[in-house]
Amino acid sequence: MSTNKSALEGIRVIDMSRVFAAPVGAQILGDLGADVIKIERPGVGDDGRGYGTAWVQGKDGIETRQSSFFTVSNRNKRSITLNHSKPEGQEVIKKLVESADVLIENYKVGNLAKYGLDYESLKAINPRLIYCSVTGFGQDGPMAALPGYDGLFQATGGMMAVTGIPEGQPGAGPLKAGPSLVDFITGHNAALAILGALMYRNQTGEGQYIDIALLDTSVAMVSHIMQDYLISGVPPQRLGNGGNGGGPADLIHCTDGIIYLTAGTDEHYRRLTVLMGQPELFTDPRFDSNFKRAKSGRAELMEIINGWSRKFSLAEVQGMLDEAGIPAAKYNELPEVWEEEQVKHRGLRARTPHAYAEAGYVDLIESPLAKMSGSPASIRMAPPMLGEHNDEVLGELGYSAERIAELKAMKII
Repeated sequence: MSTNKSALEGIRVIDMSRVFAAPVGAQILGDLGADVIKIERPGVGDDGRGYGTAWVQGKDGIETRQSSFFTVSNRNKRSITLNHSKPEGQEVIKKLVESADVLIENYKVGNLAKYGLDYESLKAINPRLIYCSVTGFGQDGPMAALPGYDGLFQATGGMMAVTGIPEGQPGAGPLKAGPSLVDFITGHNAALAILGALMYRNQTGEGQYIDIALLDTSVAMVSHIMQDYLISGVPPQRLGNGGNGGGPADLIHCTDGIIYLTAGTDEHYRRLTVLMGQPELFTDPRFDSNFKRAKSGRAELMEIINGWSRKFSLAEVQGMLDEAGIPAAKYNELPEVWEEEQVKHRGLRARTPHAYAEAGYVDLIESPLAKMSGSPASIRMAPPMLGEHNDEVLGELGYSAERIAELKAMKII
């Protein structure tokens, strides 16, 4: 636990989002010190509570309803339940808005306007409010009303076009990346935009509206490969596990494991040919340019390299590559990730107290922003139970215990 002052201390965020992309954005703000109040549906909560294949086990028979999706994207938040379709629920949100800095939501386009909870309505209450909407296709255009999830955008935005086994090989075709990468990066883009809006407000005193779309993120994520196409007009081919920059870059097999090798510069490749005892490969016309090693001659070269690496153990190959200064890393299954010495050194498995978990804690993934020297991201609270902070947050807004009880009886909270 850090004792440093948090970067966003004093910033209040209303998180009306669900599932994954937008909750990740709100969590990043929470990691940086913001007070994030998550608003969930009474009795049901965030849809993400039911996603994934693993759940935090509760103690004494408690059902935590904390799935892997929810647990990974909702730490450092306080949860209140609220039926915003009722006037009494809208009143609570508007009271929160009076002192809030940021509101994040990912409802369908126009949905919250029906309840007077759109940006223009809330801006009238708090002109300094930064209001961020996260949707699949954006707030306008021919597809704005359509729902969207991560896999759709891996397909639509071009990511699957450059991910998968190359044509001509067994099993050739596009593949979806395992993690929900478009969702995850969209959450980061939302947080980045909000941080920029906070800086703008510091300069001007003005809040603003932010329109974040998974579609935009999915196209941007294709990055330098998409830029290859924009420059050349030629669609790049899928390379399987091959690198997208220099070559050779691919998996190589040892007697007892797999290593990912990236000898992408001329010097790295020269060192590799010397290490393999085949220095003539450096000037071989099949492989004497980066383009040939990464594209036209890639399969043939990788076969030669694998012929060498298969004679040695993983430890032997890794040791030789490290000594030669050639970038390479052991392939890990998920359990092996947490046995890596550098992963342990960086403290990436963050054991966090959890009052309702059977174990008394939950292991979380540390924020990549935790190594800031002055204002590091930190994990202060485990993901909340549904409505865990109803009394606390409503009490802060001035609601009496009697009124809170009435709202519970009315199923507003």
